[in-house]
Amino acid sequence: MWKPTNQPATPGRPAEPERPTTTTGTTAPSMSTSESPAIPRPATATTTTSDQATIGKSLVIKGEVTGSESLYIDGRVEGSINLSGNRVTIGRNGVVAANISAREIVVLGKVRGNLTASDRVDIRSDGSLTGDVVAARISIEDGAFFKGGIDIRKAGGAVASKPEEVTKSVSSATPEPAIAARA
Repeated sequence: MWKPTNQPATPGRPAEPERPTTTTGTTAPSMSTSESPAIPRPATATTTTSDQATIGKSLVIKGEVTGSESLYIDGRVEGSINLSGNRVTIGRNGVVAANISAREIVVLGKVRGNLTASDRVDIRSDGSLTGDVVAARISIEDGAFFKGGIDIRKAGGAVASKPEEVTKSVSSATPEPAIAARA
């Protein structure tokens, strides 16, 4: 979500286009010195976070979740999540027992269910996924837990490889060409 490497490089630039409408060049130096402690404000004003709904730590949702915006889950969800064309992020405190369908799915917490992503699935180092994955791309960091099958589908929906059963450690295996086919 937030990229610490991008914030220090451009802390004043996102704030300057917003602020000059209310201030002139005479107060800009004092604003830039006071902007250093207020770096989180430009980060929360980013369009990706403002278009994102959040399910907090203490919330429990049972049923079907649908919508047309990205979702960050830090609580508990049971049922199904369908946010096609958007991003679903399961936070470090998130516990999800649901099938998830979205454009992009990021797992930092615990998920039990099948994931279907039109673009990609990321399972981060602290993430845990038990279920099958259907996506165009998948990324599993070291330390992540994954148990299930992987079905890589290209953008057109064609199957690129057979589902593979994978547990805990994942290696990048490419299917070998058939040797018996010599015509």
